[in-house]
Amino acid sequence: MPRVLRLDRAHDYAHLIRRWRALARRTGLTMTSFAKASGYDVFSLESARAGDGAPAIYFSAGIHGDEVASTEGLLQWAEKNSSLLREVNVLIFPCLNPWGLAGNCRLDSEGRDLNRGYNADIPQILAQMRLLAGRRFDLALTLHEDYDARGLYIYEVPSRPRHWAETMLKAAAGIIPADPRKKIEGRSARAGVVRRSITPELMPDWPEAFVLHFHHAARTFTVETPSEYSLDDRAAAQVAVISKAVALCRGEFRTRRKI
Repeated sequence: MPRVLRLDRAHDYAHLIRRWRALARRTGLTMTSFAKASGYDVFSLESARAGDGAPAIYFSAGIHGDEVASTEGLLQWAEKNSSLLREVNVLIFPCLNPWGLAGNCRLDSEGRDLNRGYNADIPQILAQMRLLAGRRFDLALTLHEDYDARGLYIYEVPSRPRHWAETMLKAAAGIIPADPRKKIEGRSARAGVVRRSITPELMPDWPEAFVLHFHHAARTFTVETPSEYSLDDRAAAQVAVISKAVALCRGEFRTRRKI
C-alpha cells in the first residue's frame, strides 16, 4: 500500500497560522502581527516572561518558502513542548516568508532572498529588527533546508568555548544522518558541521544569522535538513535538533547561574 502523505498542508499558510493560534491559546504565548508582506500578516510569538531565572531563546523558520520542514518542524516541537514554553523566554518567528511558503518559492514576491537582506531597507526586516532592539538571547536557531544536502548539517558560529553542533546532529542521527561532504556551499565541513568565525565584511548581504551573532545571541546556529528526504523525516529531524539545542541551552544556563 502507498504511504499516505501526512503533511499535505505544509504550504497552507492560513492552516499553519491557525495551528499557532491554537497553541498560543493553550500556552499563553502572545501572538502578534508585526509586519505585512505581499498581503500576508507576518507573525511573532512570545512567551509570558519567565524572568531572569530562565534562558532566552530565539527561533525562526520559513524565510525561504520552499523549506517547509523548517516551519513544520518548529511547530511540531512547540506543540510537543507546551509546558516548556512557560518556563523559558522565547521569541518565535514561525514563518518569515508567507508568500513564498504559499507558492513553494524560495524568494519573496519581489524576487528577494530575505535571508540576504538583514542590512538592507526591507520593511518587513526593519520591523523585525525593531522587535529585537536591545534584546539578547542565550540561543538563536534559524531553521532551513537545502536541496543539495546529502544529510543534515549545521552552521555554528563559534562563540562560547564548548561547541554544540556535533551533539545536536547526533540527536537526529537516527532520523537523518549527518551530511558527509567535506565542502558545503564552498566551506570546509566535517561530519555535517560547518564552523567558522565571521566578520561583518565577510558577506555584503547579511543573512539573519549575522545580525543575531553580532548583536543579539550568545550562540547562533543555522540548521539545514536535506530536501530530498521525506518531509516527515525532515520535520522530525528538525524537532530532534531543536530539542537537543534547547536542552543544552537550559543546562548551560543553570550552570552559569551556579557560578
